[in-house]
Amino acid sequence: MIRVLLAEDQAMLRGALATLLSLEADIEVVAAVGDGESAWRELQRHAPDLLVTDIEMPGLTGLELAQRVQRHELATRVVIVTTFARPGYLRRALDAGVAGYLLKDAPAEQLAQALRKVRDGGRVIDPQLALEAWSETDPLNDRERQVLRLAGEGRSAGEIAAQLNLSAGTVRNYLSEAIGKLGVANRIEAYRLARQRGLL
Repeated sequence: MIRVLLAEDQAMLRGALATLLSLEADIEVVAAVGDGESAWRELQRHAPDLLVTDIEMPGLTGLELAQRVQRHELATRVVIVTTFARPGYLRRALDAGVAGYLLKDAPAEQLAQALRKVRDGGRVIDPQLALEAWSETDPLNDRERQVLRLAGEGRSAGEIAAQLNLSAGTVRNYLSEAIGKLGVANRIEAYRLARQRGLL
C-alpha cells in the first residue's frame, strides 16, 4: 500500500482528493488536513510514504513543508498538486527536494499514476512548466523572500523585525535589496511582481 498524507486548505477539494485516491486499491489516505502546521504534525505521527500538498496554505506553505522534510531527512517524498503554473514555484520546489509537481487541472487518473511513480523512486513534473522554469532565474534569497512576503501581508518593518528576530534596519535593507533586484519602485510592486512570478 502507498500511504498518503493530504494537505489542502480547500475543504471540498481535500475531500474530493481523499475520496478519489481511496478508490485506488493500492493507495491509503492516512490523514487529510487543511493547513501546514497540522500537516507537519501528521507527517511525524504517521510517517507516510508520500505527502501530497498544495503550495498556498495557512501556517506553513507546501514549499516550507517540503523544506522541513528535506532538512529533517524524512523518508516521506513530497508531491505538490497546485493551481500555480509558475516557474518560480517549481524551481523552489525542486530545490526543496520535491519529487512531483502537478497542476490541479490534470486528469484525475494521472495523479494516481504519478504517486506510484514517485513512490517507486521516480520524479513527475509537469513538462511545460519544467521548460519554463529553467529559462527563468530567481533573484531573491530566502530571507528577502520571507521579509517581502510579510511586508506584502501588511506588516510594518518593526513587526517583521520582531517576528524574524532581526533589527528594523536589517528588515529595511532586505526590502530594499528585493525592490532593487526586481527593478520596481516600492515594496507593494515588489510583492505583486514576486507573487506573479511565483517567487514567494
